[in-house]
Amino acid sequence: MESTPAPPPISSFVAVGDSFTEGMSDALPDGTYRGWADLLAARFGARTPGFRYANLAVRGKLIQQIAEDQVPVAADMKPDLVTLVGGLNDTLRPRCDMARVCGLLEESAAALAPRCGQLVLMRSPARRGPVLERYRDRMEHLFAFVDELAERHGALVVDLYASEPLGDPRLWSDDRLHLTDEGHRRVAEAVWQRLGHAAEDDWNSPLPPAAAPGWAVRRRADLRFTREHLVPWIVRRLTGRSSGDGRAPKRPELGPLSCEDTP
Repeated sequence: MESTPAPPPISSFVAVGDSFTEGMSDALPDGTYRGWADLLAARFGARTPGFRYANLAVRGKLIQQIAEDQVPVAADMKPDLVTLVGGLNDTLRPRCDMARVCGLLEESAAALAPRCGQLVLMRSPARRGPVLERYRDRMEHLFAFVDELAERHGALVVDLYASEPLGDPRLWSDDRLHLTDEGHRRVAEAVWQRLGHAAEDDWNSPLPPAAAPGWAVRRRADLRFTREHLVPWIVRRLTGRSSGDGRAPKRPELGPLSCEDTP
């Protein structure tokens, strides 16, 4: 029986994107965010001497901002691995030019693919609920285009959108937009396996059954969500502001991991 060839070594990794790649809402005790990209980098760092990592992602960024501010920087770093996840924030806006979003994503993939060893794209996870239904057509348009991009540029696609467990509300934070620590751990495992590495567990395993919360619990959660997350989000949209305004990437330089970076 022929053995499966080992995946190529990864000695440098640059993550590009928005809040999903920045790591919200996998919060650390000091208030910063970790997330799937940091977890994935820690795996490479534990196995590869001299491994280097940069995370250029910033919460709230639209695909034009990612294309202008992050993609050229990542391309100049010429890493072994780049993950590019963007465009979803655009689809959640009241008005969205999908042709423009896809065009900018195309430009980004075309700039990155020749300058890195492996480009990875994603079909992002989606929380089950009314928000998904409202924007489903846009999201599926974006993800179909991601598949086309991957074929043109030799990229890998990690399909998280098709995962039933990752749609479970228990893997999403109170803001209903970002994954919990367990959700991010599963994404890191999914990317790890898609790169050809041996599975450490089943990232797509269903969560254990649980009784649905009662009406009163759901209403309290809805009120808290509206007060703490929905209203501030609407205010930012109306005033043209973003949660990422003035915020720098958490790891702007391609550098080695510290001991604190390893879970």
